[in-house]
Amino acid sequence: MTDLTRLTASELAAKIHKREITSVEATQAHLDRIAEVDGAVNAFLHVDTEGALAAARKVDGDLAEGREPVSPIAGVPLALKDVLTTKGVPTTCGSKTLENWLPPYDATVTRRLREAGVVILGKTNMDEFAMGSSTENSAYGPTRNPWDRERIPGGSGGGSSASLAAFEAPLAIGTDTGGSIRQPAAVTGTVGVKPTYGGVSRYGLVAFSSSLDQAGPCARSVLDAALLHEVIAGHDPMDSTSIDAPVPPVVTAARAGLKGDLTGVKVGVVAEFSGEGYQPGVQRSFEAAVAQLKDLGAEVVEVSCPNFTYALPAYYLIAPSECSSNLARFDAMRYGLRVADDGTHSAEEVMSLTREAGFGAEVKRRIMLGTYALSSGYYDAYYGSAQKVRTLITRDFTAAFEKVDVLVSPTTPTTAFKIGERVDDPLAMYLADLCTIPANLAGNAAMSVPSGLSDEDGLPVGLQIMAPALADDRLYRVGAAYEVARGPLLDRIPELKGVSA
Repeated sequence: MTDLTRLTASELAAKIHKREITSVEATQAHLDRIAEVDGAVNAFLHVDTEGALAAARKVDGDLAEGREPVSPIAGVPLALKDVLTTKGVPTTCGSKTLENWLPPYDATVTRRLREAGVVILGKTNMDEFAMGSSTENSAYGPTRNPWDRERIPGGSGGGSSASLAAFEAPLAIGTDTGGSIRQPAAVTGTVGVKPTYGGVSRYGLVAFSSSLDQAGPCARSVLDAALLHEVIAGHDPMDSTSIDAPVPPVVTAARAGLKGDLTGVKVGVVAEFSGEGYQPGVQRSFEAAVAQLKDLGAEVVEVSCPNFTYALPAYYLIAPSECSSNLARFDAMRYGLRVADDGTHSAEEVMSLTREAGFGAEVKRRIMLGTYALSSGYYDAYYGSAQKVRTLITRDFTAAFEKVDVLVSPTTPTTAFKIGERVDDPLAMYLADLCTIPANLAGNAAMSVPSGLSDEDGLPVGLQIMAPALADDRLYRVGAAYEVARGPLLDRIPELKGVSA
């Protein structure tokens, strides 16, 4: 492995901007790393070698001509979750339905990355249409956790998190509907942030659940995540849910946090997220993290959010209901997969046969759940009731944030489980998002930062930090301070077994 792939994004950017190295060198190092190890990890669905090197040459050319970098991370490579459209580059959403589809436009996130001089290495693997917690639901095979290739890297954005942990990219983009940025970050020892809902544009993000989906930064350090956050965030008139407000000062907050002082910060420990069902090693890691926050000067109190216990069932009515509507667009008539198009079948038959062939089992399960919940006679009892629970959860957050600045909990109840262990038990799979879902339902900002390794199995554990809407900067201050106190983690990752380095 070359030394360049071990550098953080901010370290790489500094070297590129000082012209100590070129962006082409940094990009090629990561492309070489992908070629070396991705056969064992399967983090990438598509590697855009030509596009990446062209973008890197553009940054190098601008710097050579004396122009200032267009952003603090210009020239730094990045892995992009394959749910965000990229003009002329395949966007599959991990589904056979969109195999080989070349979008005619860039998502706003993609466009902002390009405008910032960020080098997009390629598109990362994911659970089909972002539905899953393990990246086992991808039509293109599971992604494997670099810490232990027999285990999952989380989901739905397991490809993005695994690319970071495998040192294939220093930055990545994920999307978070019920925890799909934070849960993969927790089980791979990386940093993942779900910004405030509406803080990052959803234009060009292929929709799963429109009231919950949110793109966000993934990185190997809190500062790197903040630098990426500022690049992709901000109002977008192309997205009706985009917030027309200044981007919270996340980079300033992260740099302040690096001083390691949380004096004056009030931290609330969510009482409902502990006890039965939590792996003992995860619970002990969380308790140690809370003690560390106290040592940094934070005031820690226990906070009860009683309606959080209803978040999981509410989510699994709201999200499937919205997905059953959103995925109706994949009808074999306009774009994407089409089967049985031989002139002997009606349009309805072609549509039915195509959806049967193109969608995987989990997507079909959620479409059926959502269609049932929205059906006549059941709408009020299921979908309507779930929305009422959502309101109660939002009120719990509001009451809690009147007492504290941030809330903390384990990110996920267990460390990474083995591939195949939960595929036949959907409820066990859904429980991976037990702690992350409330922030999606309320639209609040939330982060997962590594809290060390479990003393049971030596696998990464995540600390979840939650903040009020549009107070994303609080995450970065607390997360950066804790990160400094915790010390390095990824330097303890074992080299990929069976893969030369």
